Amino acid sequence: MNEIPAENYAQAWASDARTALPLVGDEREILTAFLDWHRETFELKCSGIPQERLSEKAIPPSGLSLHGLLRHLAGTERWWFRQQFVGEDVPHLYYSNEDPNQDFDGLDGDVGEAFAVWRAECEAARRIVAEAPSLDLTGIQKSSGEPISLRRILLHMIAEYARHNGHADLLRERIDGAKGY
Repeated sequence: MNEIPAENYAQAWASDARTALPLVGDEREILTAFLDWHRETFELKCSGIPQERLSEKAIPPSGLSLHGLLRHLAGTERWWFRQQFVGEDVPHLYYSNEDPNQDFDGLDGDVGEAFAVWRAECEAARRIVAEAPSLDLTGIQKSSGEPISLRRILLHMIAEYARHNGHADLLRERIDGAKGY
């Protein structure tokens, strides 16, 4: 492990350019700001690490890696916003019934390409949310056939990113000793 000396922790997070969270605003503004803040946080956790190290499964026996989390989050963005909410007929990312853990197990491919896919899915999700006339609008949950509101999807995604940002904290600290927020 390449430890960062304690006095250099602040330097490790010098690229922190996250947008400040609003203290007031309507529901859509607050929810989308928190989701974007968590997206930015995840990207920050991955910044400054050589690409080949992003695929390291740094906490055995877990199969988690930053690259795997990146792929998982790209697939989650697509699943909730495009496939379930809008009902787009697009293929799954890094998933099949035969191989449901492709996002973490099959880390073939370019990390830069995985970031591009993730950013494109985040942008598609932002567009979908911005174009929705109301957070009460529903899509159909594929597993149950039940309606699911855009509000519920936004809350789920905030929780999803918060959980995985915690994982990213541990992975990042194990890779190079950097601790952040």
